[in-house]
Amino acid sequence: MTTSVQLDRAQKRFDLWDVNGDGQVDRADFDAEAKRILQAFGETPASPAARKMTDAYLGMWSFFADKAGIDEHTGALSPEQFNRIAEQHILENGGAGFARIVKPTIQAIVELVDVDGDGQVNPAEFKSWLDAIGVSDVEPTQAFRQIDADGDGQLSVEELVQAVRAFHLGEIDVPLLGR
Repeated sequence: MTTSVQLDRAQKRFDLWDVNGDGQVDRADFDAEAKRILQAFGETPASPAARKMTDAYLGMWSFFADKAGIDEHTGALSPEQFNRIAEQHILENGGAGFARIVKPTIQAIVELVDVDGDGQVNPAEFKSWLDAIGVSDVEPTQAFRQIDADGDGQLSVEELVQAVRAFHLGEIDVPLLGR
C-alpha cells in the first residue's frame, strides 16, 4: 500500500526530473539531470564515467517509457503515469524492480565519487555525493551511519540502493538521487 510520504516523494522525484518545468518528463529531462550531476562532479561529458552516468539515466527513462507504452524518443509522462509506474514497478514487489532500475545509476555515481577507487563510498566521498546532488538539509555523518547497514564504515552499492529505496518508501530521510 502506498503511503502519503511515498506519493509525496514520488512527486518530488517527478518534479526534480522535470528539468524544463513543463509538467511532464521525457528523455531530454533525464539526459539533462544526468548532465547536471556530471557538471556538479566536474566530470567531462565525454569521459567513460560520464557516459556510464548518462546511459544509466537514459536506461531509467527507457524503463518508464516502456511501462507507459510510449516511444522513448518522442513520448512524455504525466505525473500520474510516472507515479503509477513508480508504485507498481519500482516501489512494490519487494524492491526487485527498484534495484534493477536504480542500481546502474547508483553504480555510476559511485564511480564519480569514489576517489580512492575501492568501489565503496567512505564518509568524505559521501559528503561529496550529497554536495554534488544538492542535498544540504541532512547531516552527512548521521546520514552515513544510518545507511551503513553493516557498520563497516563504507557504503557499498547495495547499501546505497537499499537506502534510495528506503527513502522512497518513507523509511529514511536521506535523498541520494537529488535535492
